Amino acid sequence: MDSIIAAAARTLAGGDALGALKLVALRDDAPALALRGIAMAQLGDYTLARDLLRRATRGFGVREQVSRARCVVAEAEVALAMRDLRGSPRALAQAANVLEARADRANALQARLIGVRRLLLLGRLGDAEDALARIHGNSMAPSLLAVAELATAELALRSLSTTRARAALIRAQQAAERARVPALLAEVYEATAALDRPAARRVEAGHERPLRLEDVEALHASGALVVDACRRALSAGSTRLPLARRPILFALALALAEAADRARVPHTPSRRHASRTSSRRAGPVACAR
Repeated sequence: MDSIIAAAARTLAGGDALGALKLVALRDDAPALALRGIAMAQLGDYTLARDLLRRATRGFGVREQVSRARCVVAEAEVALAMRDLRGSPRALAQAANVLEARADRANALQARLIGVRRLLLLGRLGDAEDALARIHGNSMAPSLLAVAELATAELALRSLSTTRARAALIRAQQAAERARVPALLAEVYEATAALDRPAARRVEAGHERPLRLEDVEALHASGALVVDACRRALSAGSTRLPLARRPILFALALALAEAADRARVPHTPSRRHASRTSSRRAGPVACAR
């Protein structure tokens, strides 16, 4: 690695994407293309970042397996940011194995974490939890630990366990502060703030009120019959009936819940109209007891 590439890599690791670009902007060799791609990803230009990383992967020789694997990992992270889940996870897993075999544990763990986040986006919560448990068995740099705890918090939120989510976010904040990466710390703050924002509306007896995620968790734990208009499911206590793939049945359940709700309030035209509208806008929760 020449001195300019080394300096650009250090600058990029410190979060100064523009500073790194100034050092390698006019170079088209594979290491420079890779650094330019990562820098553009940090600046939010994911399309250009992906193109640069693919060119870098092609530019590295067959003997430069570690560099090629790092480009694959970086490209997978860009795809995740673009919410492009069409790629096969096999290439990412192979890259992680190469990096692990060559003692590049940090990038290997990064690849595993990208795999976990991809599983979360796909809704495969069980697989994500298993993969995350295997990752947590390793010692990690603070930046990677922060990402792992963010994934833990998201998994807890998907399961409506706000206590576990808050604990994971506290650990994520502590790790991000040690890592001193502003963008990572901002992500932790945003995730923490989201817990205190209204996340749903509860419609009952003609009245609508906002709910935080903790309130949604308490509602599900109360044993009430909940028509969940976000996940398209019915639940009562620990019993849950997913209806996402049976839209007609869900529409019927929602209509019955709305009818039951209207039966509990005076039947004036304005009140009926308001009840119907608010139930359809009910966010994640529409409740009929």
